Amino acid sequence: MSDRHRIELRWRGRNGRTGRTEIVRAESDESILDAAERADVGLPFGCRTGACATCTGRLLTGKIEHLRPPRGLKNDSKEDGYVLLCIARAKSDCEIEVGSDVQTDLVTNPWK
Repeated sequence: MSDRHRIELRWRGRNGRTGRTEIVRAESDESILDAAERADVGLPFGCRTGACATCTGRLLTGKIEHLRPPRGLKNDSKEDGYVLLCIARAKSDCEIEVGSDVQTDLVTNPWK
């Protein structure tokens, strides 16, 4: 099995359609956020420890594991496929929905 995985990052476009797409290669020992940065693909991030959920993505296909428990995610969010890219390691080729709209799905805005 390869130690390097193909990660397809998909930004959500208008009306829920797929917008921009980028492909990065992630080593099995690096976070998906680090792999994206190495490829000059910008993703939102905050704490880099799995606490703030700014780097939230939603796993569409593939397997990941979190390096440590993702404190920024509730159990039901994890069950719905949400992952924290700063502490997520790819265990297979993956497709992940990314961008600020994904985090907005997860966090209720009291001002709306």
